[in-house]
Amino acid sequence: MSQQPSAAGAAQALPGHPFVAYHGAELQVENVRLSQLAADHGTPLFVYSKSAMLTALAAYQRGFAGRHAQICYAMKANSSLGVLQVFATAGCGFDIVSGGELERVLAAGGDAAKIIFSGVGKTRAEMRLALNAGIGCFNVESEAELDVLSQVAESLGLRAPISIRVNPNVDPKTHPYISTGLKDNKFGVAHEDTLRIYQHAASLKGLQVVGIDCHIGSQITDATPYLDAMDRVLDLVASIEASGISLAHIDFGGGLGINYNNDTPPAADALWAQLLRKLDERGFGQKKLMIEPGRSLVGNAGVCVTEVLYVKPGEQKNFCIIDAAMNDLPRPAMYQAFHAIVPLLAKSGDAPEVRYDVVGPICESGDWIGRDRTLAVKAGDQLAVLSAGAYCMSMSSNYNTRGRAVELLVDGAKVHVIRERESAADQMRLERLVAI
Repeated sequence: MSQQPSAAGAAQALPGHPFVAYHGAELQVENVRLSQLAADHGTPLFVYSKSAMLTALAAYQRGFAGRHAQICYAMKANSSLGVLQVFATAGCGFDIVSGGELERVLAAGGDAAKIIFSGVGKTRAEMRLALNAGIGCFNVESEAELDVLSQVAESLGLRAPISIRVNPNVDPKTHPYISTGLKDNKFGVAHEDTLRIYQHAASLKGLQVVGIDCHIGSQITDATPYLDAMDRVLDLVASIEASGISLAHIDFGGGLGINYNNDTPPAADALWAQLLRKLDERGFGQKKLMIEPGRSLVGNAGVCVTEVLYVKPGEQKNFCIIDAAMNDLPRPAMYQAFHAIVPLLAKSGDAPEVRYDVVGPICESGDWIGRDRTLAVKAGDQLAVLSAGAYCMSMSSNYNTRGRAVELLVDGAKVHVIRERESAADQMRLERLVAI
């Protein structure tokens, strides 16, 4: 099926991307033409819609209206300072997984008291950094981590606020690399060991037990795994509190999917209406709620603009070679993920429709962005890779000494540069030659 837009007619929003639309022949993000941004800033180029991010956030805010809740943006999805600033200004907390992410949140104006520190391998240095900053909570993922965190906190004369991440052994029905709640995943503590580990945590002088945490995976498009996980977590809450340990909050993690390729995840407010009904039915509706959405806030807010360098016909495959690559857009190579690819300009009539593999210039056969895409393109044309707001720039690299791309934040008709294009000199700045 062709992905070419019509050159005429009213504004035509792309499915799942209400702030990315064709206006006549031109693809725009909000009120800005992507072709103009490419001319001004070059390609590859990431463009994010501020309105798309805030609209996605508003669905969660509606879902939690009237509840004692804290939305913590899972910044591993996209950790660019300009993106963090949008969510900090909107009152969000942040879910971090490293000391570097902590420093980014603080640099973007985030509130340390609204930070949750997750991750299975926190170092003592990272624990000290977070404790001195006064973060809200550590999501602890092993019994050994409890002991180390208590020691670090005691050495600073502090008590570390903690919740324990529980592995509920619920199948999220997603890609195995982004499943986090099964028995063979590295995350969290086993469901059957949870009560004993909470009792151990409560005995440690450097810790203050404040909550319980659960996260089952990412790009989840079905409400059933969430409902199953909630039942298992609430069973644990009941048994933990019956043992005399009070839990002030329940953290249900994130993981809600987006529309990449005709995916139909539940809307955030609809999902949480179901979850809150269950919470009320089980008698825990008064608890403070914490959630950690990431992809669902930023994924469809971003596009990557790229130029066609060459079209290369072959006996078995035709290739559309673009200037974006797996270092810019790692998800296809890593997860065999689908991203829609559309032209910036409506079909001009001077290029035939051909089925292409859309590939980058990196010296790897795994450097592909899209398989079997029908496009009418020639060298010099520009394309938009959609759903590029999450796990693209944050997972980007300098492989083949390629500089990371420019990032722009669009707010109506305003355009803000939030990251300049990285040069080879930028990449080599911390390296040193030696006397030979």
